Amino acid sequence: MYVGFNLDINGHNFTSTNNINGLIIYENYKKRVHQQLDTIISADGNIDGTKMREDWFPSVDADIFISHSHSDEEQAIKLAGWLKEELGLTAFIDSCVWGYAGDLLKKIDDEYCWNEHSKMYDYAKRNYSTSHVYMMLSSALTMMIDKTECVFFLNTPTSIKLSEVSSKTLSPWIYHELTMTQLIQKKSPALHRKDLEKAIFKHAYESAQLNITYDVDLSNLIDLTDKDLKAWSNNKRASELKAFIQSKANIHPLDLLYGQKQIINEPVGGFILG
Repeated sequence: MYVGFNLDINGHNFTSTNNINGLIIYENYKKRVHQQLDTIISADGNIDGTKMREDWFPSVDADIFISHSHSDEEQAIKLAGWLKEELGLTAFIDSCVWGYAGDLLKKIDDEYCWNEHSKMYDYAKRNYSTSHVYMMLSSALTMMIDKTECVFFLNTPTSIKLSEVSSKTLSPWIYHELTMTQLIQKKSPALHRKDLEKAIFKHAYESAQLNITYDVDLSNLIDLTDKDLKAWSNNKRASELKAFIQSKANIHPLDLLYGQKQIINEPVGGFILG
């Protein structure tokens, strides 16, 4: 990761093609994470945790990691489509694995945690299986954030609840993602663009019965608005025209955003605001 943005896109009018192309991206990711349970059970009856992680949470190539609330999935999909159409950037929509993580847990629990006598799931065994899957999710999520160049946090009333003294979220996964943007070592854009292997992700489960809040710190994220997105798209078109006239190479779209937001790339891979 190089830099994170606190994105407010309220009022941005996405087109129908943004939605279609976003859905294509979303569905392509989903195809890569769905495997049958019997492919990860070894001959001795044990589950191959490494293979399970690789099959269900595989490495993908992406420029931008979109962090968002489950309720904002449609907005995240449209944003991914817009980024691809307008700027040629690939975004990873983390929610594409949420449902499949639930499917994975169901398969494991049906196989190992169901008690035929009581017709109920064994509580202790379910805690054990759930902890393994969620630990894989959190570690894979951290890997993905580390290997994408930018994180866009979709800041909406459903993802962040404002109080008098702090910002809070009900999602442990949003809390984890935002915390990782503070802890992960910053790497320069040049390092991210050397075809490094990219990875993944996250599962989010927001219970209506049990609400647990987490204080979150957004101070390390740079504000990004709907106007910034429009200016970014316009700057790309102007830059491409200038490059064509002057017979020069195009500027990378993310470098245009960094210049627009006055983020100065340092050789060591950090960033400062101009």
